[in-house]
Amino acid sequence: MSAPSLTPSTTGSARHSPPAPAGPVHPGGRARFAKSLRRNLTAHGFLIGAVLCFAFFSWYPMVREFLLAFQKTESGQSTWVGFDNLVTVVNDPAFWQAWRNTLLFTVLALLFGFVVPFVVALVINEFHHGQGYLRLLVYLPVMLPPVASVLLFKYLYDPGYGLLNELFRFLHLPEQQWLQDPDLSMLSVVIASTWMNMGGAALIYLAALQSIPGELYEAAELDGAGLFRKIWHVTIPQTRLILSLMLLMQVIATMQVFVEPFLLTGGAGPEGSTTTVVYLIYQYAFNFNNYGAAAALGLLLLVLLAGFSAAYVKLSRAEDE
Repeated sequence: MSAPSLTPSTTGSARHSPPAPAGPVHPGGRARFAKSLRRNLTAHGFLIGAVLCFAFFSWYPMVREFLLAFQKTESGQSTWVGFDNLVTVVNDPAFWQAWRNTLLFTVLALLFGFVVPFVVALVINEFHHGQGYLRLLVYLPVMLPPVASVLLFKYLYDPGYGLLNELFRFLHLPEQQWLQDPDLSMLSVVIASTWMNMGGAALIYLAALQSIPGELYEAAELDGAGLFRKIWHVTIPQTRLILSLMLLMQVIATMQVFVEPFLLTGGAGPEGSTTTVVYLIYQYAFNFNNYGAAAALGLLLLVLLAGFSAAYVKLSRAEDE
């Protein structure tokens, strides 16, 4: 009988052998890590730059306006006056007139500036050829400088040689004092503003219309729906989200109107008929050198628009639920 072997088996030695030491990191892994780090640093650099730009040009003016609303600045020195600026603004006789004019402009601008672009988009959507030229034609007024557009309408409204009164004379209608009549000045400003700004809204509506499936219109036609019924039961429900968003944006924009009345009627207009809230802010700041009152009025406008936006968003969510 042979003696047992003293040499350990190959299986046992493999089972109980210590683990091999880890080798060095592959150079390719370090390169990938460095590339990822550089890419992230570049992205964060651009992001930080955008945030700093936004903070300097947007957040800082808002904070500064909030502070100025409760301060009075004289000879470069600012002192806290509490709510005195708000009291000064509210007791100004032009305060309530400016709010009435601003609300009137908002209502008229919604009647024209909200409905007209939607109708224009509906008309363009019916053309199967030449839509590109029509889109350019509609958007062209937006590309013009506002001053050039306003001067064009100032020429149209001129009581002596203006084209509108020339047209009225040709039709044997009474001539009008478009910008000199307190009853017509605000309407004239609204018409000019609608023509200047409707191009962007019309293109947005047109994009929303072209996203509606054609099968919905075909089904409506099979049910005997006419043009207006198709618009009411198909077009408007399918574009409700865009319509609601544009309504909110147009209310905020029209409540801050300044350029059109300032250039057409000098700001105040005949008997103060075109004095808006933003123009009154301009007067406080640059005509009266009362930056505290201007900031207080701007803060009131900010609070009003923020409250309207919050209520609108809440109502929209309630309808969606």
